[in-house]
Amino acid sequence: MRDRSVRQPTGAAVQRFIRRAALAAGLALCASAVQAQTARTAFVQLFEWKWTDIARECETHLGPKGFAAVQVSPPNEHNWVASGDGAPFPWWMRYQPVSYSLDRSRSGTRAEFQDMVNRCNAASVAVYADAVINHMSGGTGGTSSAGRSWSYHSYPIYSDPDFHSPVCGINNYNDAWNVQNCELSGLQDLNTGSSYVRGKIADYLVDLANMGVKGFRVDAAKHISPGDLGAIIDNVNSRVAVRPYWFLEVIGASGEAVQPNQYFGLDGNRVNVTEFGFGPQLYGKFAGGGRLAELRTFGETWGLMPSSRAVAFTDNHDKQRGHGGGGNYLTYHHGAT
Repeated sequence: MRDRSVRQPTGAAVQRFIRRAALAAGLALCASAVQAQTARTAFVQLFEWKWTDIARECETHLGPKGFAAVQVSPPNEHNWVASGDGAPFPWWMRYQPVSYSLDRSRSGTRAEFQDMVNRCNAASVAVYADAVINHMSGGTGGTSSAGRSWSYHSYPIYSDPDFHSPVCGINNYNDAWNVQNCELSGLQDLNTGSSYVRGKIADYLVDLANMGVKGFRVDAAKHISPGDLGAIIDNVNSRVAVRPYWFLEVIGASGEAVQPNQYFGLDGNRVNVTEFGFGPQLYGKFAGGGRLAELRTFGETWGLMPSSRAVAFTDNHDKQRGHGGGGNYLTYHHGAT
């Protein structure tokens, strides 16, 4: 399913999804210690929600129900795609950065984002921002969410020397260099080995942290080498008063050159990684004919990451749209499974 506009799920649907996610996290014992000051660890992704709506949700539901945090869509200026995949304004335009300005994204303005962060923090709900830092937009040019023009390798803060060269496309997941230096689906790949590029990325994340953002999901982290990403994380950590919570999107298919454990040493050996194997395993027990009794041994013995490293989830925006590796996942379509 692909959302064509910013549609808000009903409260009942959100509550059913959240209850299943919380149950799954408890069964798997994979929840990460993301909030040292409290015992709360579960967080919810409010994909493509407006900043104003997230602020209200923090106050009326997430805070009172005991959620630790909310993951929000990329807040930066992005490519504005009038039509894609046969429908207007496809969701993936949020993952095509044009700059790191927060002045205007599909979810709202910088002022609205700041107000949302303040209100969520006041409700004891941390904000985790989805950080798209591996690449910029795809295509040869266009207009941004803020109404600015951009062209190939020409952005407000980046030009041709800031991208990997020679330009190539990812075509071999058994080759780490290819995965981390070539373009993912035609998205212009930043040279994260450059001190200038690292500095601009760090400036963006520091800005968010200074606004009160408590953590970052690093999108497409497997396409950034551990050395480059570690340098960016260290840069940010050294410049903020409170160390952010870092969790990385690394899909480690069997036999591939890039695996989640290659990133475990980042952030002073504290970084967490998304566990894409959790959802299919859970689906097999609840909807795939498996036995719930088998969940007693659920965890590392099933080939999952150590619980101290894993961000376990039942479903996310990519999985609902056929991306992010294979396997079946529980979604709201399954009802009260």
